[in-house]
Amino acid sequence: MDPFSAVSEELAEIHGEISDIFRALSNGFQKLEKVKDSNRQSRQLEELTEKMRECKRLIKEFDRKAKDLESRNDPDTNKMLNEKKQSMIKELNSYVALKKQYASNLENKRIDLFDGGTEGYGEDNVLLASTMTNQQLVDSGNRMMDETDQAIERSKKTVQDTVNVGTETAAALKAQTEQMSRVVNELDSIHFSIKKASQLVKELGRQLVNPNNKDIRDIPGLAPPAMTRKLLWSAS
Repeated sequence: MDPFSAVSEELAEIHGEISDIFRALSNGFQKLEKVKDSNRQSRQLEELTEKMRECKRLIKEFDRKAKDLESRNDPDTNKMLNEKKQSMIKELNSYVALKKQYASNLENKRIDLFDGGTEGYGEDNVLLASTMTNQQLVDSGNRMMDETDQAIERSKKTVQDTVNVGTETAAALKAQTEQMSRVVNELDSIHFSIKKASQLVKELGRQLVNPNNKDIRDIPGLAPPAMTRKLLWSAS
């Protein structure tokens, strides 16, 4: 007779389901060793991972039910239930380690045993929270909060660095725009000066060629040509 049936039919049923999963896991990993195709290995490993998830859920349920019955059980029964729980946790951990080894060989490290867990984190923490002491739970919580704070600080620094780069870039673009504006103004001034000088050269050339032409306008800043040539002294 199943010793758990004497304690609780529900507890015996849960234990039976866990035992069935352990047998399925054992057979599944034995078959996995014979599979050569990596895609098939990956699919079968996913199926085994689902079974481990279900096994973890059932162990938690077993522990919860055992705690509910703790007050009416004798000390030996409670000790037996606790030892059985620890034994099931140890066996599940052995399959988790085996799954991790296969996943590493397949370079498929993205497979997580626990929903929402980061790679490796859920596997390392497959032990149920009920098996941890209060101090271990507090230390684990503090460590997770410290890691979260550090991640937030890194994100804030990244944002600030991005803002600083954007500010520096905007200032550089503004300075370049102002410089280009000054260059354009100077080019306009040079172009006007060249055009004006060209006109003066043309006028000067026309006066030199035909100094008596009245139609040629005077060049600003240049005296008009003399009408007659007078000698300042006489040879006589």
